[in-house]
Amino acid sequence: MNEHFERMLARAEQLMARIERVLPAPLSEPDWSASIAYRYRKRSSGHALLEPVRHVGVMRLADLQEIDGQKEKIQRNTLQFVEGKPANNVLLTGARGTGKSSLIRACLNEYAPRGLRLIEVDKADLVDLPDIVEVVAQRPEKFIIFCDDLSFEDGEPGYKALKSILDGSVAASTPNVLIYSTSNRRHLLPEYMKENLTYKHTDDGELHPGEVVEEKISLSERFGLWVSFYPFTQDEYLVIVAQWLRSFGVPDAAIEAARPEALVWALERASRSGRVAYQFARDYAGRHAAQ
Repeated sequence: MNEHFERMLARAEQLMARIERVLPAPLSEPDWSASIAYRYRKRSSGHALLEPVRHVGVMRLADLQEIDGQKEKIQRNTLQFVEGKPANNVLLTGARGTGKSSLIRACLNEYAPRGLRLIEVDKADLVDLPDIVEVVAQRPEKFIIFCDDLSFEDGEPGYKALKSILDGSVAASTPNVLIYSTSNRRHLLPEYMKENLTYKHTDDGELHPGEVVEEKISLSERFGLWVSFYPFTQDEYLVIVAQWLRSFGVPDAAIEAARPEALVWALERASRSGRVAYQFARDYAGRHAAQ
């Protein structure tokens, strides 16, 4: 009887060990000395980890041209955060390729020596943000939770989760964590013509949005700081091209000669963005160096 019971107990322990290996383990701390930036990754098994970014992109604030107003706001807010002063969660919106995510990376490189760290989280994993905050809450560093190109379709679970995180959740009050998000949509959700019908107007002519519109506006309003980015003019685009060519070591005479090619490059892509300017500069600098 005792031998039978012991065999059953041993088999039960083996079974429990197998189940524990399959079940998701609690999020553990990474090697904080491995990097200044981390990615939150969840495997198909459900196991999640903070993965160090081994090669963080080199981007300096001085590299970003023609967005001085936006740069001043983001840099000021980030510095307040690093210094332990009150600071806001940030939503950066506007035209594609105008430097939204580059500005965040530049701030990371600027203030990493003072303890700033970044954790990149996909929107699908925003529901796990309380777990991430729990891991970093007692750390001395300051952490930016970075959600790039954030937008939601109707009914996505991350939408409700982000709302509670930004305003009203226990995790949001952690003093060493802020959320920085970039988006091409001001209100983060698709907007439809039929929603204009929900607007109401009073006798004096004032317009008031309906419940559907209010719901969509409410998420972006929970970010304390909004920073808008706009398409570049031709002259601004050429200034950015020149700056990047100069950073690649192209001489001034060649930079001046590159202007017509830079305009054709932008015309072919139907965009005068900072990203297009950088791509042209890489191409031109590579061809110029080969001569």
